[in-house]
Amino acid sequence: MSNEKKLQPVESYVEERLRSAARTLRRLPDTKVQGYFSAWPAIIREPLEILQMEPEPMRVRPSMEDITEMEEVLFVWLKFLEPEERRLVWLRAERVRWKLICWRFGVGRTKAWEMYRTALARIGAKLH
Repeated sequence: MSNEKKLQPVESYVEERLRSAARTLRRLPDTKVQGYFSAWPAIIREPLEILQMEPEPMRVRPSMEDITEMEEVLFVWLKFLEPEERRLVWLRAERVRWKLICWRFGVGRTKAWEMYRTALARIGAKLH
């Protein structure tokens, strides 16, 4: 049985909301620098050129509710944690592998898992 299954209900809720916030952040449109423009005319492509182009990934834009929940997680919940705990929790929300997290923090798998659970429990305690 993996360690992921041993979370308490509040910690599971916090973990799911963090992952949802990370998904929502990935789905937001790319930011573009304002003030730049092109004076060149629009390119008119032939149908064969269009077929040979690499397709751009389709993004489903997040709803206003998703963005509001993401902002709550990012701007309220993560303030309950120390900077190192924030990084750890966010890396897991983005589904970074434990091996990479352990290497980045310079700790073993068990210690990283304990730090993660402590951070989730701290957020859960502040919410109740």
